Amino acid sequence: MEDPWQKAYDFAVVVAKMVGEEILKAGESEIRVLTKSSTVDLVTKTDERVEKIVIGSLKQEFGEDAHCFIGEESVANGEPCILTDKPTWITDPVDSTTNFVHGFPFVAVSIAFAVNKQVCKKTKTILHNHCLM
Repeated sequence: MEDPWQKAYDFAVVVAKMVGEEILKAGESEIRVLTKSSTVDLVTKTDERVEKIVIGSLKQEFGEDAHCFIGEESVANGEPCILTDKPTWITDPVDSTTNFVHGFPFVAVSIAFAVNKQVCKKTKTILHNHCLM
């Protein structure tokens, strides 16, 4: 039996690889650091840019009305974090921002996909790791 969400999974892997390249390029240039809820809760312009690319790509492919989107940086900036039964994409655009900021080569793009409030078994989390050095 074919997985009805295989196309979604495949597309998310392509997006993760694409933004992984963006993160790699950003890690080679100046990194401007801001804070969210505390001095140890970091965010960079790269986090925000990569999240916009991930969510924008997914919206373009699957439609803004058919799927929902939850982004770590969007939620930190006040957007609601609502998980419904609709297919929902959840992303942490630069997973391990602290490593990214300090130039440690251990970061990832995290993209999860949930349907009926359950993370899909096959698409638990799509991670694309990139060395920054």
